[in-house]
Amino acid sequence: MFSPSLEHFLKQNEGKRIVFTNGCFDILHRGHVTYLAEARKLGDLLVVGVNSDASVKRLKGPERPINNENDRAYVLSQLKSVDFTEIFTEDTPLNLILKVKPKILVKGGDWKIDQIVGAKEVLADGGDVFSLNFVDGYSTTSIIQKIQA
Repeated sequence: MFSPSLEHFLKQNEGKRIVFTNGCFDILHRGHVTYLAEARKLGDLLVVGVNSDASVKRLKGPERPINNENDRAYVLSQLKSVDFTEIFTEDTPLNLILKVKPKILVKGGDWKIDQIVGAKEVLADGGDVFSLNFVDGYSTTSIIQKIQA
């Protein structure tokens, strides 16, 4: 289900070049912030799909997420590069991508373009898809392992 505020945001920003990305963003780190800033430079606005707690558990395991979905979405929304966040409950953001209809779809450099969910649909609609540079040495998993050690 999409929030009424997403509907309002999209209506207010018709005609603008929307960039879309998604992820868990469980423990925000430099890699995330760098990636989001680069994504934002590709268009007029950046919309970030945030995996719900249930979908993070399915994707990452029962110990995750560390931070709940509302906190993760809020922290992201406070970054100057992020214009809007929306929590999605599915394992992939395809329904959200179809709703937002971004002109640009991005993921981190560990994703090949043909593996990016929604790439086919965005390209078919005349948009662009990018796999941005991955910032080595930063990951939520490595942060969790360091804390546990």
